[in-house]
Amino acid sequence: MTDSSGKTWFITGASRGFGREWTVAALDRGDRVAATARDTSTLDDLVQQYGDALLVLELDVTDRAADFAAVQRAHDHFGRLDVVVNNAGYGQFGMVEELSEEELRAQIETNVFGAIWVTQAALPLLREQGSGHVLQVSSIGGISAFPNLSAYHASKWALEGFSQALAAEVGEFGIHVTLIEPGGFSTDWSGPSAKHATPLPAYDAARERRAEQRRQQSSAGAGPGDPTASAKAVLAVVDADDPPLRVFFGAAPLGIAKADYEGRLAGWEQWQHVAELAQG
Repeated sequence: MTDSSGKTWFITGASRGFGREWTVAALDRGDRVAATARDTSTLDDLVQQYGDALLVLELDVTDRAADFAAVQRAHDHFGRLDVVVNNAGYGQFGMVEELSEEELRAQIETNVFGAIWVTQAALPLLREQGSGHVLQVSSIGGISAFPNLSAYHASKWALEGFSQALAAEVGEFGIHVTLIEPGGFSTDWSGPSAKHATPLPAYDAARERRAEQRRQQSSAGAGPGDPTASAKAVLAVVDADDPPLRVFFGAAPLGIAKADYEGRLAGWEQWQHVAELAQG
């Protein structure tokens, strides 16, 4: 493992959920954190507790100029950045037919462009110092898909694609990229932070079937994980000598991914004769 002492973090969406838990975990072990939030008052208690080790910055990640300014200010304040965490985001619920243009654009602006802008702002600084680690908070929804979450899946699949390409581009500069793909956790992702499209009655039965599936999973012991426990996992990732491009958080995602990819491979193989017809 690498030396875990003295890292400097830049974490978006630090007011709650994973962002707050990881901010606290980093500070507790003596690291320094630039933590962003749209409402910085949510971090007042941490400022009182951790003092100069914490720099709180007001930020809406959809504002590209503000992203660049915040990253630069954090770098100027602490002298370097080691871990950049793109955590800010939310879940947009709604069937494809129910989603408005405004809802779709807002989901992509936050979950995709917000992460891209922060990453672009950090890369020159990380390249200059010859090291760094970009953590992109994706989801099991970044590799699989479920009804009523098409906009969210679109955003996370986009995050996955650009981040995999990014990893291939910046490895030679000593910069690591990791996609964190959590399963269900007890954050407010599906609660206060979530947004919901206006429902169409035609999809009421489908929504109820999905809700029943989730109830069954919960009763079978596959309920949401504890975001506090995720702090140990994220520290293990950032302290690894050779961190992964992708890592699941939680026990459930591996089974979902295996079933999904086995189905994809079977379908591709079944239709390979058509693929070969297309080759001419």
